[in-house]
Amino acid sequence: MSTDTVRLTQKIAAPEAEAYRAFTRSLVVREWMSDGASIDARPAGHLFVSWHSGYCAMGEFTALQPDRRVAFTWLGRGEPGATQVDVDLAPWGDGVEVTLAHGGFGAGDAWQEARLASERGWIAGMENLKSVLETGEDLRYVRRPLLGVHLDELDAGIAARLGVPVSEGVRLSGVIPGLGAEQAGLQRDDVIVAFAGRPAVDYAGLIAALTSHRAGDRVEVAFYRGSERHTTEMVLSRRHIPAVPPTPPGLAEAVRGANAEARAELASVLADVSDVQAAHRPAPGEWNALEVLAHLVSHERELQTWITDLLCDDERWPDRFENTEVVPARIAAIARAYPRLAEMVDALHRSQEETAGMVATLPPEFVAHRGTYWRLGRTLLEDAQPSSHVREHAAQIRAAVASA
Repeated sequence: MSTDTVRLTQKIAAPEAEAYRAFTRSLVVREWMSDGASIDARPAGHLFVSWHSGYCAMGEFTALQPDRRVAFTWLGRGEPGATQVDVDLAPWGDGVEVTLAHGGFGAGDAWQEARLASERGWIAGMENLKSVLETGEDLRYVRRPLLGVHLDELDAGIAARLGVPVSEGVRLSGVIPGLGAEQAGLQRDDVIVAFAGRPAVDYAGLIAALTSHRAGDRVEVAFYRGSERHTTEMVLSRRHIPAVPPTPPGLAEAVRGANAEARAELASVLADVSDVQAAHRPAPGEWNALEVLAHLVSHERELQTWITDLLCDDERWPDRFENTEVVPARIAAIARAYPRLAEMVDALHRSQEETAGMVATLPPEFVAHRGTYWRLGRTLLEDAQPSSHVREHAAQIRAAVASA
């Protein structure tokens, strides 16, 4: 066996406990290293990490010393055999020095390829670990370019209704004004099937293709509009990331301010709309205005459940938002509970205030988890911007009302 070990050291201005947590908690591993993670940090406990690229690795913990040492085996997809990762944590000034050694690689081309991939991955990962623990910012997200699209479901039934000859792809529910997708001519109900020469059969495939690019890159996008396949060139936009206030009360006020702008947007759309118009369904299978608002109420409730998960140091994100909030039975139940437009709007406003109220009372120990706090704040502020989620659905409400 070769002794060719990948060895890296990173000095981080953060407590040793935070660095230890970064290797032993599923939600934190997802914040700096992988896209998916399932971690059972105990002797012989399992470790599973995955990326949108399709790569994944599994192993088991071989040593755990709180705030001092973590060790685990590592068997990546397509690799010749298992290897060993050892992480040592040592005091460094007011922070921690993290030393990572990944060894046990054998001889031969396949092993050499695995070692080089490991080195690339850990170099990027250790840089991001420092950023997440010191500032909260996930460099993978900060540096990722923006398409400027909103996404919706696609299955065989929806494809047939749209006249699209494929049931796998990324369906757009809208585009953000001024960003790359709109400038490239994409529009609602287009279905992206390839991005930069790579298949985009679903959201994960689209993100995997996007991760190797930067803002300003020109890429070719293939999509269906009805039965016709088109290709266009898109310039990837820069991502605007809102500054996250450092305290929970400040973050809550920022969320309230963004929500107030969104409410003004909705109020202009709903002015003079009757209950009959709000309940009018524009087409079979499409939401009426009341159900669009029910979706927004559901979204706020899922935000509150997600915050609860984070406070419990666990989460089911992003599956919760991709699946739960668009369940037809749930939307229908909320619409039945608030059958009048004024009642539904009031329910939305109250739900938004409940979310802001939860944020305002986040405990100091949660804020100390900088990566988790930053991710929560960034998500809430981006989600509340009237230029994104609410504006997308405001256009949907306007179209539903117009059809009445």
